[in-house]
Amino acid sequence: MAVPRILIVGGGFAGMETARKLEHILKPAEASLRLVTPYDHQLYLPLLPHVAAGILTPQSVAVSLRRLLRRTVIVPGGAVGVDPGAKAVVVRKINGEMTVEHYDYLVLTPGSVTRQFDIPGVDRHAVGMKTLAEAAWVRDHVISQLDLAAASSDRAERETRLQFVVVGGGYAGTETAAYLHHLTAAAVKRYPGLDPSLIKWHLIDIAPKLMPELGDRLGAKALTVLRRRGLNISLGVSVAKATENTVTFTDGRELPCHTLIWTAGVAPSPLIATLDAETDRGRLVVRPDLRVPGLDGVFALGDAAAVPDLAKEHGALCPPTAQHAMRQGWNAAKNVAAALHGMPLSPYRHRDLGLVVDLGSADAVSKPLGVDLTGVPAQAVARGYHLAALRTAPARLRTLTNWTLNALAGYDFVRTGFQAERPATLKDFERTDAYLTPDLIASHTMGTGKR
Repeated sequence: MAVPRILIVGGGFAGMETARKLEHILKPAEASLRLVTPYDHQLYLPLLPHVAAGILTPQSVAVSLRRLLRRTVIVPGGAVGVDPGAKAVVVRKINGEMTVEHYDYLVLTPGSVTRQFDIPGVDRHAVGMKTLAEAAWVRDHVISQLDLAAASSDRAERETRLQFVVVGGGYAGTETAAYLHHLTAAAVKRYPGLDPSLIKWHLIDIAPKLMPELGDRLGAKALTVLRRRGLNISLGVSVAKATENTVTFTDGRELPCHTLIWTAGVAPSPLIATLDAETDRGRLVVRPDLRVPGLDGVFALGDAAAVPDLAKEHGALCPPTAQHAMRQGWNAAKNVAAALHGMPLSPYRHRDLGLVVDLGSADAVSKPLGVDLTGVPAQAVARGYHLAALRTAPARLRTLTNWTLNALAGYDFVRTGFQAERPATLKDFERTDAYLTPDLIASHTMGTGKR
């Protein structure tokens, strides 16, 4: 008799922790475990700005799934459609082959993609900070702008190449702007022909405050730190349009530049739209025990699920953070095992541990357990939190070593060239157009053996 099949979609914190916990809870004879993910690593997104700045190597933030999982079969590909009626998921493998994975229990953790708006030119000229490939491309691109500006005798070209725009005043955008500004500020020592006054970083956000989740005091402190360093911060402003060499703001300003980094929030994975299920602002509605109403054997969690936050007031949803995703993974594993054994399921509940924002050097703002910290104490908490969140000792050691080396030796300005020929758009990096219509999903799952 075949054992029940548990299929997990997504190898981020939520999916990886679900698989890892299930390996401990269930014996091999109780269920087969399969994890669908296009990458063989769990990516620690909060440290991508460090990778973009060249402080950390990609291996530091890409934790090998094969170090973490012992008997889960990793299916190398991306889920592009779900057919709950057939209990099947359509997968496009990394070699382009289309295949169908059947399940008895499905755990959906497909994560999120960079949120786009209908702004002319953004889809063609902006790049995000959501994948390792994007971080690598941004690093190469910023250094290439320095190289080209240093070699040019045309002041207008220099000014254009040395203006950089980051959209999004949340954690990702603020840390990206802070770390890349650090990189270009240090470049003046290695590029004697560059005029430091021409290097300008712009951080813009439509919100009236920077990182409002931190509260007024810490948000204002971060704003002061960044402005003191020389970043140009515009709040209550967004992008009206973008071209290959200009960015126009909604306040009418037009900046000549070749660099537009888009971190204006996240949206649930387009995979969610392939299910005929209730959503809340694009996130899949789930019960407190993480089950999807009306879909037999389906659980959802992480960024793509609207998980009720029982630790807060009625109606609150869990924010899309790593700490929630990790703990939801543990809860989902327990509930899948409970469903398998015919036992009661337990609701997800977790009190938020706080927020950390690393601004580089000794600058940071943190709010662990509601306590406001700035400066060195905040930096110690931020980096300690990141080290604890990395799931293997080698990743922690690499990260700590890279931080130490950068503090002692400073920055290097090396273009790897690995992403030089890749189209630099959000769609190309994040594959947001890879998903199937219901008819195409049915054409793949029809006759594949519904159980």
